Amino acid sequence: MSNVFIKPLFLASLLAVLPLFASGQQTQSDVFVPIAKYLENGNAKNLSAWFSENIELVMFGQRSNCSRSQARQIMKRFFTDYTPHSFDIVHKSGVYPMTYAIGKLEGGGNKFRVTIFVKTTERGNYIQQLSIDKE
Repeated sequence: MSNVFIKPLFLASLLAVLPLFASGQQTQSDVFVPIAKYLENGNAKNLSAWFSENIELVMFGQRSNCSRSQARQIMKRFFTDYTPHSFDIVHKSGVYPMTYAIGKLEGGGNKFRVTIFVKTTERGNYIQQLSIDKE
């Protein structure tokens, strides 16, 4: 094949593939949309559906590894003590398969910094670590 055909073929192939990379990146960042909603609504049950089987929770500097059901109970108690009024994600980043988001949660008259680490596996997206600290 001559260079006359190779260059246009290469460019056409590149243009056809680029949207696939962009859509994958968009999907990856969208994982935080439902998680943010559950944090804002104080919904420990739905939030815990995103937890990995074993999750690392860091609450006010206290680090613990716990099961999904233990983490659900801890979050339920947190939401009872600090009823959420708002939650906004202020930063997202990461490299596949691990992404993270940092957000601001207001609840119970307090402000919190929330960091969420999500791992993507062949089975789906799961929260590996959730950290909550008072500001």
